[in-house]
Amino acid sequence: TGRCLPCERGAFSAAMDRRSAARLPPEVNRILYVRNLPYKTEEMLSTEEIYDIFGKYGAIRQIRIGNKPETRGTAFVVYEDIYDAKNALDHLSGFNVCGRYLIVLYYQQTKMAQRLDPVQKKAELEALKRRAGV
Repeated sequence: TGRCLPCERGAFSAAMDRRSAARLPPEVNRILYVRNLPYKTEEMLSTEEIYDIFGKYGAIRQIRIGNKPETRGTAFVVYEDIYDAKNALDHLSGFNVCGRYLIVLYYQQTKMAQRLDPVQKKAELEALKRRAGV
């Protein structure tokens, strides 16, 4: 009976109002694309270790680690909350893990589709070679 619940709720809602009032850039989302992870067998990070590093900044929904030769050293980290993802990106970009500096970016579907389409890239390269006569 000695607690003032409306005051506590007021402080909480004021913090939430500030959080929701902050305008985020359009590229900000809940999915982070992480590059430059250690991928050699003796240095490779487990999913649990990535949870330990990224989980300090909020609840994580999913982590996907690249397991093919072209995706090794990369991971996707999906947060429950967009503000947690932003906080993790702000703090972990350039973070040193096993002598490697992490590159943390927001996932951008259009850029990833362009990057992961090797057939299209090969066709464009062949067309350029034909035009240049090489």
